[in-house]
Amino acid sequence: MECRETLVDLLSWSLLVGALLLLPHQSRTPTRYGRYGRYARPGLPAGARCPARLAWFLQELPSFLVPLLLLLCTNSRPGLGRGLLLGTFCLHYFHRTFVFSLRTRGRPCPLPIVLSAATFCSLNGFLQGHQLLHCTRYQTLEAPDRVLQARLAAGLLLFFVGMAINIHSDSILRNLRKPGESVYRIPQGGMFELVSGANFLGEILEWTGFAVASWSLPSASFAFFTLCSIGPRAYHHHRNYQQTFKDYPGSRKALVPFLL
Repeated sequence: MECRETLVDLLSWSLLVGALLLLPHQSRTPTRYGRYGRYARPGLPAGARCPARLAWFLQELPSFLVPLLLLLCTNSRPGLGRGLLLGTFCLHYFHRTFVFSLRTRGRPCPLPIVLSAATFCSLNGFLQGHQLLHCTRYQTLEAPDRVLQARLAAGLLLFFVGMAINIHSDSILRNLRKPGESVYRIPQGGMFELVSGANFLGEILEWTGFAVASWSLPSASFAFFTLCSIGPRAYHHHRNYQQTFKDYPGSRKALVPFLL
């Protein structure tokens, strides 16, 4: 399969422009921009909502399945670097689809959000998979390009550090509740000692590392979209914690330790 550069550029720039348009919308009050989880709109008909576990499974699955189908059903260029990057991308979404979704204790999610997330994951799964399998031109890790090797190693290290933070933070949040509970408590431990949005910080670090390692417009646009999408949500969570809990630690920041 040949690289469709025009389509890759179109999707990448769409992500960048979409992120810029999304940022002010996400920065508004949470009851306007993110009507799910703790900000879910009351009184929404049950038929318009999807159980949390099913919602996460359906919306994350395309990001795992689409690159895998591209790998299995199309001819791709060989390369250890490309294999590692595709593997890290699919690893994240394998966990989100088959592990996180089965363990979450979240609230039902509105169907429009599930459908829009599934659509995004389908397009982004194709974009990242096609870029890595059919467009990337750098060689394997055995190539003499030391700069490429250093960038790939640093990016992958940042990706896995972010993934560890993300998984550990999700575990802390999940264990704050007993099965059937819907109350919110102050998260303690791990990166939550420094920021309120530790799980969001972990995911942003993941895709920043992925962008550094792959060094491409599609990966950079995805990392930027992630920042604009979930960064504001960390801020709103931080404000919500401060307003709900009078004893909330004053030293915690919203997203960036010691800064923001």
